[in-house]
Amino acid sequence: MAKIDVFNGDADGICALHQLRLAQPGSDRLVTGAKRDIRLLERVEASTGDEITVLDISLDPNRPALLRLLDAGARVSYFDHHYAGEVPAHPNLQAHIDTAADVCTSIIVDRHLNGRFRPWAVAAAFGDNLVASAQALAHASGYATERTRMLAALGECLNYNGYGDTPEDLHVHPAELYSALRPFADPGEFVAASPVYARLAAGFRADLSETKALAPVLERDACRAWLLPDAPWARRVSGVFANRLVSERPEAAHAVLTPDAHGSYTVSVRAPLDRPDGADALCRQFANGGGRKAAAGINRLPAAEVDDFLRRFGAHFSGRMR
Repeated sequence: MAKIDVFNGDADGICALHQLRLAQPGSDRLVTGAKRDIRLLERVEASTGDEITVLDISLDPNRPALLRLLDAGARVSYFDHHYAGEVPAHPNLQAHIDTAADVCTSIIVDRHLNGRFRPWAVAAAFGDNLVASAQALAHASGYATERTRMLAALGECLNYNGYGDTPEDLHVHPAELYSALRPFADPGEFVAASPVYARLAAGFRADLSETKALAPVLERDACRAWLLPDAPWARRVSGVFANRLVSERPEAAHAVLTPDAHGSYTVSVRAPLDRPDGADALCRQFANGGGRKAAAGINRLPAAEVDDFLRRFGAHFSGRMR
């Protein structure tokens, strides 16, 4: 009987898995990748009695692979907060899915574990830019301001590492990053002692400094869009940059478009923090698009469709075509 963990390579996926494995140690195989690599169940082979834990990847694009694994006799526990579509009714599936705009997968796992390893859920929520949810959890747990700030920085740094066109763009492969933090029950000890975290923090500061010279290609009261250059630093920082932008202008939606290796664009969309809804609905209008209500993306937008995307983006969040 094999135990297989399948998880998104961002802060939420890694922290969700870490919480579960702190509570219930043991895994025979890790399946993960860059944040945009979400069809992870297609890589999994399993048979009767195998146990598969899935964290922070949308059920909807993984439905055929999920059904294949369930019908093969595997038992699947599925934790996620992205758009799922219809959840299969199958005796081998335990689904823990909540698509509310103020919830991330690590918060779902935190509920499942009754808050046993909450600091990691707080870090993940900060990483997913769910600042109000993260602060509420931290306050409910009595965390000091300094500890909360440390968790916010950790979550943002872990999330930053997940972005890239391929795993080669990343500073650390997500499986390696999870393995580096696995010995640490306390996030503060990981931050203080891990050379992996020190490397990530240095890379984060260097990449973010590159964004200071950028200007928007679309700017309206309701929304702004930015086009990043074709460079590894831009692909790495795109998600965090989008989060920073929407935090600066919480009343507006934001989109960040980054060239990929195929002559297309990777798109990150953030709904206004004041009205965290609609990002997923916009991105699902395009092939390879999806996500959640507050934050979504398009994995590969053809260059010929950039103008159409910007038009729809502006119309979607301003309520009128231009």
